[in-house]
Amino acid sequence: MEEAILWWTAIILGVVEGLTEFLPISSTGHLIVVGHFLGFKGATAVTFEIVIQLGAILGVIFYLRNKILMLLRGVLEGGPPRSFLLGIGIAFLPAAVVGLWLHEYIEIYLFNPITVAVALIVGGVAILVVERYHPSFRLSELDQVGPHSALWVGLAQVLALFPGVSRSGATIMGGLLVGMRRDVATEFSFFLSIPTMLIATTYDLYKSRDLLVTDDLLALGVGLGIAFLTALGVVAVFLSFIKTHTFKPFAYYRIVFGLLILVVLG
Repeated sequence: MEEAILWWTAIILGVVEGLTEFLPISSTGHLIVVGHFLGFKGATAVTFEIVIQLGAILGVIFYLRNKILMLLRGVLEGGPPRSFLLGIGIAFLPAAVVGLWLHEYIEIYLFNPITVAVALIVGGVAILVVERYHPSFRLSELDQVGPHSALWVGLAQVLALFPGVSRSGATIMGGLLVGMRRDVATEFSFFLSIPTMLIATTYDLYKSRDLLVTDDLLALGVGLGIAFLTALGVVAVFLSFIKTHTFKPFAYYRIVFGLLILVVLG
């Protein structure tokens, strides 16, 4: 790929990853679709996506850095944060187990724009249903999230292994269904993303280590940096937005975007 094209691809994909990773609209789905229209496919494209996902993860870690440090201090002192971290661990396990089992099958058969479009539409409808019928909010603080609630969120995260479903969308909706307030479900999803995405990204990078060509490292770094900065801004705005709004706008966007993909590729 020509150097100029590679740079622009890295910039575009970095922006797309940062904008979509923590919103309930599926970053993987958007990267697959955008990569398809850019003609950026194959092993090199997969490696790019892995690297820029790392940038988005670092963005949310930086945003939550003070709370993460408080949690770690609390754990060392034997306080309540141990229970919260246990909940994160419980929520992490289902997708980790199923993901290891089905990872290769999913990449081979489901990473294409059509399956993404269908998942976007179905997920959008699901968000509207959850917003309409979720139970009343009884968990208004993160430290109220117990192991049982965390497990249900973790089971919901398994659905996000299907490209286009959205990891954040599945976990946030799972949080709403167990009675988390919208901002609590969103922040819990952010915390859960850290071990989930760090481990998955590290594993994928190790498998793809032979594809990390020296000539591409600078462009990869640019994509990572842009994803970091974009995700950092999106996380802050999203948490502020969701305190006074529902998730319905994201559901409508998913449905319209999914239908548009089907029309264009049909």
